[in-house]
Amino acid sequence: MKIITPMINWLETRACAPAYSGWVLVGIAISFFGAGVNTMAGWLYAISGISFALLGVAAYLPPRSLLGLVVKRRPIQPVTAGEELQVELEICNQTQQSVSLLQVKDILPFVLGKPVQQSIETILPQGNYHWVYHYPTERRGVYRWQAVELGSGAPLGLFWCRRQREAAATAIVYPTVLPLSQCPLVDEMGQEDSSNSDPRGRPLQTATTGLVRSLRPYRVGDPTRLIHWRTSARYGELRVRELEIITGGQEIIIALDSAGNWEEENFEQAAIAAASLYFYAHRQQMQVQIWTASTGLVKGDRLVKETLAATTIKEDTNTALPGNYPLIWLTQNPLSLSSLPLGSRWVLWQNEEPAIVNWEYPGIILSTGQELQPQLQKPLR
Repeated sequence: MKIITPMINWLETRACAPAYSGWVLVGIAISFFGAGVNTMAGWLYAISGISFALLGVAAYLPPRSLLGLVVKRRPIQPVTAGEELQVELEICNQTQQSVSLLQVKDILPFVLGKPVQQSIETILPQGNYHWVYHYPTERRGVYRWQAVELGSGAPLGLFWCRRQREAAATAIVYPTVLPLSQCPLVDEMGQEDSSNSDPRGRPLQTATTGLVRSLRPYRVGDPTRLIHWRTSARYGELRVRELEIITGGQEIIIALDSAGNWEEENFEQAAIAAASLYFYAHRQQMQVQIWTASTGLVKGDRLVKETLAATTIKEDTNTALPGNYPLIWLTQNPLSLSSLPLGSRWVLWQNEEPAIVNWEYPGIILSTGQELQPQLQKPLR
């Protein structure tokens, strides 16, 4: 069986291979021919000759029916993990004869799933067949595949042949964005007191996000995240933080330690966490960017999603980690927490209490066995 299967595959993709009914007819034709040799009966030779002629026609027609078929693929729209990809293919018959009893198989990458196939009864001369199917996704990633396989045994079904057509596809599956209602990691960024100017001499300007400048009474329309609850309780009225940022500076960088060594499940959670933190900060009207080892700093909703969809473990570091701006550092390596920039925060994936943690800056220790969303919303330690 180990020898027969590769041989049949080779015949199907380069010529054609007998189907079960074809093997039966081959056996019958040989039997009649052998009987004719023994008995010298002409009618046995006639039946044998007709059978071999039928086999010859059946072996010639299937490859010929596939010659004029062209496959075109439409771009696949990105989706979020858990949603369905919509894949659209168009099979064009460029010949003057109809093609019938066709099987089309889209060869998906094994990490995405099994191939998807469709049976087509007839494609008219110079006609097209539009095939649309939906495929479920479970995990983020950028998936690429190249080929669509056409198969036919028409018209007699005695032989079967397969041919591949180039139809490159790229499917982008974004990481899930969790609907965070609050996130101390982001909300408490930049609450350290600051002077009226940057040590490097750059002026500071009033902003809705950044370092604390002063406290003032609450005005209608102020973001609730800026309310300083401890001071408000002391004065008996709502007090709001007036914040300042360094002109031209970057406020928050969410940095994913993609160059490090991760457990696969932890890294998938880290990609989801990075996307969720970015879009939470974006909703809070903060200046925020994503950093990964291979891409460096990126911003913009679509570019951030594509970056986090494509990032992998142990990436080559093409751009150094920014050292002048506060980070939210997502890592599995506790030793990397010792050299974070001033004002940074961290998220550490650790199933056990780490031996070394940078307690100088607050952060969160996450466990893979627990749900991610409530862990990202819990207070810092």
